[in-house]
Amino acid sequence: MPKQCAIIVNPTSGSYSAKKLQRVIVTLQSHNFAPELLLTQGPDDAARFARRLCTEQEAPLIIAAGGDGTVNGVLNGLVPGKGTLAVLPLGTSNVLARELGISSLTEAVERIVRGETRPLPVGVLAKGGALRYFLLMAGIGLDGAVVEGVRLREKRIIGKGAYLLAALRHLVNWESGRLHILAKEGEFDCHSVIVCNAAKYGGKFLLARQVDLFTPHFEVICVSGGSRSTYLQLALRLFTGRAVQGAAVSSFMTERLEIRGDKAIQLDGDFFAHAPVTISVAPEFVRLIV
Repeated sequence: MPKQCAIIVNPTSGSYSAKKLQRVIVTLQSHNFAPELLLTQGPDDAARFARRLCTEQEAPLIIAAGGDGTVNGVLNGLVPGKGTLAVLPLGTSNVLARELGISSLTEAVERIVRGETRPLPVGVLAKGGALRYFLLMAGIGLDGAVVEGVRLREKRIIGKGAYLLAALRHLVNWESGRLHILAKEGEFDCHSVIVCNAAKYGGKFLLARQVDLFTPHFEVICVSGGSRSTYLQLALRLFTGRAVQGAAVSSFMTERLEIRGDKAIQLDGDFFAHAPVTISVAPEFVRLIV
């Protein structure tokens, strides 16, 4: 009997093509899979599709075909502890695929066919009684402001370059507000915070050196310096493969923290809201095909 699976596809993802997807479907069918194709038409569709599949099936296999934003959308429709998640990297950065060491679409399909899984912890952001899950990281401050400022038209035309343009615009309109972080490890005053549930940033740059996707805690990067030069030094360290910690950047490990202030938040590369928020770990949220 064929193995049921659903492919939730974002057709606006950076490297999507109908031919690529058709090859994936044919390959899966040749290995006794019966894929159901679900194409998103709006930002809420991925979560809606995943929620329906978790309602209708006891143990759904859901394949997110797109970028990290598509994966995040699927993540936010899952029932905790139910089902299996896989990824087909068709996005702009594909940070999750890089974390897993997936170098091509062909390799991603091979892993789905093999079916090896691991339990995956995720981050939970709570704001005003609402919950939002993230897989890779939450960036609050400059990180969030840049993502909030990305223009969709620019992203469609120049991909990652849209983030550079948003960053340049933010450099002109610099803000100096602060964030206050509360955790059992202490209290911290920061200009920006990146809560890392995975190691890489922007695709290939190693930011967090004490966590990976499967560690049940965060590495929190606190940027205490609020000047443009602080961020330039941080970027240079990141791009040259050095640890980012220095006089104006520190880090600590935690499973829960409260962030006070009023700054933009990005989750897995998409703008979400503004602080204040509380962030915690949800262990073994879903099984991930590795």
